[in-house]
Amino acid sequence: MSGRQDLLHALSAHPVPRRIGRGAALTFVFAGVLAAGAATGSWPDETRDSAAEPGRSVAAAPHRHIADQVTDPTEAAAEAVEDGKSPTLAAEEAVSRSGDRWGAVYSQGEYEEFEQSLDGEYTGVGLRARRAADGDVQVTKVRSGSPAQLAGVREGDRISSVDGEPVTGRPVTEVLGLLRGDHAGTPVRVGLRRGTRAWSETLRRANLTTDNVTTTALRSGARLIKVSAFTKGTGAQVREAVREAPARAGVILDLRGNSGGLVTEAVSAASAFLDGGLVATYDVRGAQRALHAARGGDTTRPVVVLVDSGTMSAAELLTGALQDRGRAVVVGTRTFGKGSVQMPSKLPGGSVAELTVGHYRTPGGRGVDGRGITPDLEAENGARQRAETVLSGLGTPS
Repeated sequence: MSGRQDLLHALSAHPVPRRIGRGAALTFVFAGVLAAGAATGSWPDETRDSAAEPGRSVAAAPHRHIADQVTDPTEAAAEAVEDGKSPTLAAEEAVSRSGDRWGAVYSQGEYEEFEQSLDGEYTGVGLRARRAADGDVQVTKVRSGSPAQLAGVREGDRISSVDGEPVTGRPVTEVLGLLRGDHAGTPVRVGLRRGTRAWSETLRRANLTTDNVTTTALRSGARLIKVSAFTKGTGAQVREAVREAPARAGVILDLRGNSGGLVTEAVSAASAFLDGGLVATYDVRGAQRALHAARGGDTTRPVVVLVDSGTMSAAELLTGALQDRGRAVVVGTRTFGKGSVQMPSKLPGGSVAELTVGHYRTPGGRGVDGRGITPDLEAENGARQRAETVLSGLGTPS
């Protein structure tokens, strides 16, 4: 990826290429930023190297005029250029033909927004939203001090239009994309509904930072650490939260609705609870790699991990590591099941294509893709209360 906030500069030890499907990618851009939920995961830089095909270039792709059977998006895009057609459209059709569930082709701007969100920053109005049961786009959270909050937008409000365009029936990611912008200070007019009241507000976009780690002290003395996504710095924030918890306090690590993000940050978070050792293995076109925790983590503090069907990718990797290593009890519902590795390829015109090139496994060798992580204790309603009960039964370190 390339862009305004190049993530390669953000991870000095382990730069990572991004991976994500088009629809899922846009969802992740706003997960923990504007929207809720997505499937993402990013992989260490050696993944890019091991998957590279030396000597291959777009210009060298064979010319077939109309290659309906081509499933390589780079090849399809090159042929489209030679035929005077849209390389992006040709690449999208190739990805569709490939049958790759997580394959993606999206614009340079979309990719840059994705990158910016992984860097922990974004330009927007400061709200999250989801598709309500009646099909409306419903605001689920308003960031304190954000343009949306200052304009009086509340949780539960419905978004009916953006800049005069009705949004009913449009994908949530698309609606939230309209609310974002390239520059702070630019206006966006939002149509809103609250009960029988309907009105419009002109919001001025602002440069905002994501707040993906929050810590709550529970009555029992334990700490609830909520991680909504793994963006730059998340791992260090988790480690700090664990260090700051009282010495004998247990931890509930809440990964419900965590859309994933940077795998290196998930590994860093795992290092808060492990003293080195394996976190996950992954393959890229047959080449095997391993991810290891740093030494010096807290290995005695009792830990419960909360998960649900919205726990995805990097969050599943962390969950599987703590479960397989016997470091935590997992409570909740089966996780999403996103455990594949995608690689980016730049296309003519600046768009980007990504295809699946491998999968990761937990330390115990379990595949996650399409399976998810099964909790040690199933709990849907009242899952947090169940987690607190389990944590109290684990005792405290002596």
